[in-house]
Amino acid sequence: MLAGQIVFMKLKERSDQFVARGLVRTEESKEKIGGAADVYVGDIRDVGSIVPAFEGMDALIILTSAVPKMKPGFDPTQGGRPEFYFEDGAYPEQVDWIGQKNQIDAAKAAGVKHIVLVGSMGGTNPNHPLNRLGNGNILVWKRKSEQYLADSGVPYTIIRPGGLLDQEGGLRELIVGKDDELLQTETRSIPRADVAEACVQALLFEETKCKAFDLASKPEGMGTPTKDFKALFSQLIARF
Repeated sequence: MLAGQIVFMKLKERSDQFVARGLVRTEESKEKIGGAADVYVGDIRDVGSIVPAFEGMDALIILTSAVPKMKPGFDPTQGGRPEFYFEDGAYPEQVDWIGQKNQIDAAKAAGVKHIVLVGSMGGTNPNHPLNRLGNGNILVWKRKSEQYLADSGVPYTIIRPGGLLDQEGGLRELIVGKDDELLQTETRSIPRADVAEACVQALLFEETKCKAFDLASKPEGMGTPTKDFKALFSQLIARF
């Protein structure tokens, strides 16, 4: 399940704290998360189509991202590396930069008081291998939208997770860092569900306001599963 879907479910489960609202790209995606009136359909590349979803909101969590696709015909038995591409109109520049900028602008215009943006580790290195995928420079464009948010004047939290795992959340000790330092360690991945939980928790603590941090986890069974997010967030020092 995508991190955005998990965040939406977590917000819905905490109806005593949040009134959740979702934004998806297609009617098909809307059906996947219940298809109710609290899920809006819009294209983040077209700011006019998303404005209604932002009206009256207090906070926004942005989890949109361009997704590279593998070119057909790759045979792992022959060695070598698979090749990737982005579909027309779905390049990182259009999704991770223009699309996220549109969301930040729409949120700011609507008076949103806090924006949580999920980026990615690796953005300090322009030569990171992820930038070569499909010639998309995905981390370069993500970093540009992170900077745009930090300069927007809206209180923000920028979360840069490591490699995303499709594993159960709540079972690992989470680690925060800055400036890609965690990429030099053995603990540089994290379950999507734990990223989603961090997004929701970030809305609850002043410690996350105007902060940016890398997020990873220890392997399951090592350390103590993180329950006290105030203590975790109290370690944050970097504004970008």
